[in-house]
Amino acid sequence: MHSDAATVTDYVLSLPEPRRSEIERTLEIVRPALPEGLAESMDYGMITWSVPLTVEPDTYNGKPLMFGALASQKNTISLYLMTIYTGMPMTEDEFRMRWAGPKKLNMGRSCVRYKAVDDLDVPLIVESLQVPVQTFIAAVNESRQTRRSK
Repeated sequence: MHSDAATVTDYVLSLPEPRRSEIERTLEIVRPALPEGLAESMDYGMITWSVPLTVEPDTYNGKPLMFGALASQKNTISLYLMTIYTGMPMTEDEFRMRWAGPKKLNMGRSCVRYKAVDDLDVPLIVESLQVPVQTFIAAVNESRQTRRSK
């Protein structure tokens, strides 16, 4: 579900309970795990954590590199882990293999979908976010160069 909220606070406050509480719980887990140097904002109708253009101006679309995002969807919450998409610190296959959450993993290429924080393998999520910004930028650039050469 797309949101037109201008701020993260407005977005969270616009959500009905119990979804609001689950988003707040997720933020309490994700924010401390993020590396320094990311900017939190509303982009693409969801909460995003991105590498500012002042740090990495050379992006494919002229927008900041998205490191991760959080969105309330119709039936689930989606946590986008772009570190998994780039293979840093682990590949999607490794992430899937290591999942030990209380609930079965519901995941796209980089998007973990869940209904409640209690469904998550929180230590694995935290580990997947602990990638220094410069390492993430290098992985994104390497991925772009690999795709261009194919």
